[in-house]
Amino acid sequence: MQKSVILCFLFVFNLFSAKLFSQPDECQLGAWYMYFWNTTIKSGPWGFQGDVQVRSWNIAGDLEQLLLRGGATYQPRNTQAKFTLGYAFVSTGAFGPEKTTSPESRIYQEALLPQKIGERFYLTHRFRYEQRWVENQDFRTRFRYNLFLNIPLNKKDFQAGAIYLALYNELFINGEREIGEGREVELFDRNRAYFALGYSLTNGLRVQLGLMQQTTDAWEKRQAQLSLHHTF
Repeated sequence: MQKSVILCFLFVFNLFSAKLFSQPDECQLGAWYMYFWNTTIKSGPWGFQGDVQVRSWNIAGDLEQLLLRGGATYQPRNTQAKFTLGYAFVSTGAFGPEKTTSPESRIYQEALLPQKIGERFYLTHRFRYEQRWVENQDFRTRFRYNLFLNIPLNKKDFQAGAIYLALYNELFINGEREIGEGREVELFDRNRAYFALGYSLTNGLRVQLGLMQQTTDAWEKRQAQLSLHHTF
């Protein structure tokens, strides 16, 4: 009887320890390495855009996510608005030494609405709607709103040699909350707040180095971000 009690205790303890170990270390700095690109077809209204992101729970080596995304864009003539229909593949890894990953496919629709205030304040509103197929979950949707603010410091625009501040805040809201097998997610999915310093290497290529604070309903974590932004 005593042996059975001890075995049960050890079993429960191991489960509890595994659950704790799988949670991200909120004090550990993560890192995201990203490349964003966009182009137009012969200066017409149609084009393409996409990004490649390698996200790590630490500076490098502990994969958080690999994200590959791309879409077709349309910009109506005589407007600054741009609309995108695209697809993304995401491979998500667990925190810690566990090397297994789970796949996700997304289809997304996006509206990008730029706005300039004064001579140096460049605002962009991004609305994105995602349809998600996550492994071992029911079909899900998600709504995202991102407000970007870029401020050139030594020039009035982002021509070669410009140094600028880059800030954004993005809110994620879940659509369907029931994800199968009696499981449920919160309406609030996450929020990302970001601050960076950017430099225009050329008129079409910029680099940014910054810090992002990500808050979910279960944990908070900071990620350093190094990104290239390429227009061609």
